[in-house]
Amino acid sequence: MKKTKKKIEFSSHTGNLALMRNFVRRFLEAFPFSERQRTLMVLGVDEACTNIIRHAYQLRDDRLISLSLEGKTDCVRLRLRDYGKQARPTAMQTRPPDLIKPGGLGLHLIRNAFDQVDYVLRSRGTELVLTKNLD
Repeated sequence: MKKTKKKIEFSSHTGNLALMRNFVRRFLEAFPFSERQRTLMVLGVDEACTNIIRHAYQLRDDRLISLSLEGKTDCVRLRLRDYGKQARPTAMQTRPPDLIKPGGLGLHLIRNAFDQVDYVLRSRGTELVLTKNLD
């Protein structure tokens, strides 16, 4: 499998999420993932973008979100970058899935879809690095 790289940048308007999902899905189709794995990854990235819009950008729809997709020989790596308010590391904990209240399940979904989830705090904003290993 040859290495591939793609990048998309879009404003933090929820209307852009469908385009982003299609972009990610098309990219992932080149890799030997099951349909279920692909769908989970697309939903995970969508959830991460929604979190950026809601928390880092406080629902502002004119901020930049950058998504880099990289296919390597052993994994696929997605880097999601925002330039907004950083979450406290304690706020990035998932809650138990059986606890019934809003919020926190998105992180559970993201961690379920990917093998590795890393938050990198930058001088401005945050980079979320999502890695899915190839079997």
